[in-house]
Amino acid sequence: MITKPIPKPVKIVSRKIRNSARGEMCTLRTRHCNGNPETVVFAHVPTTYAGMGTKSNDLHGVYACSGCHQALDEYLVGHNDILRALVETQVKMYQKDLITVK
Repeated sequence: MITKPIPKPVKIVSRKIRNSARGEMCTLRTRHCNGNPETVVFAHVPTTYAGMGTKSNDLHGVYACSGCHQALDEYLVGHNDILRALVETQVKMYQKDLITVK
């Protein structure tokens, strides 16, 4: 059996995507949420290809307040909440023309 090597992930970095979180509401909305849009940043979600100290690419992130971001970094956020927030964030980025579908 011949197996193909796993391709290296494409590193996608976008200042516009990272800045798009300013003024947004938190899409994670965990029990740690402070509800303050002034603290919302673009938080990269953990992925299998991003190692310790390595961020995932800028398509794999959510809008997170400071409370939810800290919980995300401490692995206190469940996979279902991360997936829901990722979908909501990507829809918002699509509406802002930051990502497109051809």
